[in-house]
Amino acid sequence: MPKPELPSLAEADWLREPRLQKVLRVLNEAGETRVAGGAVRNALLGEPVADVDLATVLLPNEVMRVAKAAGFGVHPTGLDHGTVTLSHKGAAFEVTTLRLDVETDGRHAVVAFTKDWAQDAARRDFTINAMYCDVDGKIYDFTNGYEDIRKRKVKFVGKASQRIREDFLRILRFFRFHARYGKGVPDEVGFKACVRLKSGLCDLSAERVRQELLKLLAAPTAVKTLTLMAESGVLKVIIPHTDEWRVLKRLPVDVMLRLFVLAKEPLGLQERLRLSNAEAKRLAAMAEAPVVSPALTSAERRRMVYQLGSETWVDAVQLSRARARAKPDDAAWLALLELPSQWPVPVMPINGAALLAAGFVAGPKVGQTLAALEDWWVASDFTPGQDDLLARASRYKD
Repeated sequence: MPKPELPSLAEADWLREPRLQKVLRVLNEAGETRVAGGAVRNALLGEPVADVDLATVLLPNEVMRVAKAAGFGVHPTGLDHGTVTLSHKGAAFEVTTLRLDVETDGRHAVVAFTKDWAQDAARRDFTINAMYCDVDGKIYDFTNGYEDIRKRKVKFVGKASQRIREDFLRILRFFRFHARYGKGVPDEVGFKACVRLKSGLCDLSAERVRQELLKLLAAPTAVKTLTLMAESGVLKVIIPHTDEWRVLKRLPVDVMLRLFVLAKEPLGLQERLRLSNAEAKRLAAMAEAPVVSPALTSAERRRMVYQLGSETWVDAVQLSRARARAKPDDAAWLALLELPSQWPVPVMPINGAALLAAGFVAGPKVGQTLAALEDWWVASDFTPGQDDLLARASRYKD
């Protein structure tokens, strides 16, 4: 069967963007430079193009010399791997010299530069990521990536086991790209290689695993892909996991919600995955949050929103709804979700300064009184005003 004719990206708005065109034309005057990887892939898939990376036959020092002469900002962000970041009128582009991997250890690579585009394509991870287009939109495909894009198939470039042994993170990337761009079952050869070599994931840094796992959790078919990873034993190498697939399927596409339900020990993930303090705090709040339901009275709902905070309340509703088998469009549950936007959380209309002005002596008594007043204010459905609170405060004065 003949290979499909390659389309042109000449009319793509992102490629015609003036700043990108300027950088490409300046670099091409010194040596052939093309758009590489993700931008070409997304354009052919009809997906939005965000970051645009460039590949060039120019050596890094040549890229920097030419760019400086043109007035571009120059940032040597990855010289060991041939990468220089150029900035022009607020836009940034990573420019990487064509290269091949001469030594790998499953995590890092020692590279050698080349002027051979086919060699550069051959060291990339997946065929759909190994295409290039020039300044005029002509596509260059050395690995049959376009055919795999048409089939929405994620395939390793060359021999799958070799690509994986070069960097074991590619196991996670295989599943992440399948969940994001793939269709149907994963490529059989790639899938079997990932399962066979899954122990290599143990040697990866937590930061790299975190980045890929969180991106996977945000993908359209994340739950289906995670199920395959669990059944094949790949997922347990990354984190101890539950089998709450029904609940996961019913959650919105929210990375932290999905991670909380997926992980058997969500409170241990900050160290295991190097989560940020904010991410870990959110998971801890989910663990402490009560089960909620439409059976709560209006006053009980407001009290819980006040005590939990809006974010934790919404998380609690989403988790409770997913476990309750409620329909996504159930009006009673939607009302719970919308409460924080319809009922702004009030601020208690009295503070320590007001108590001091009322004759309280500075000290622990002020804090104790405020706590007691807040309990009463909340239990009264937030209706008492400042005068009511000051009047009640008098009983704690002595």
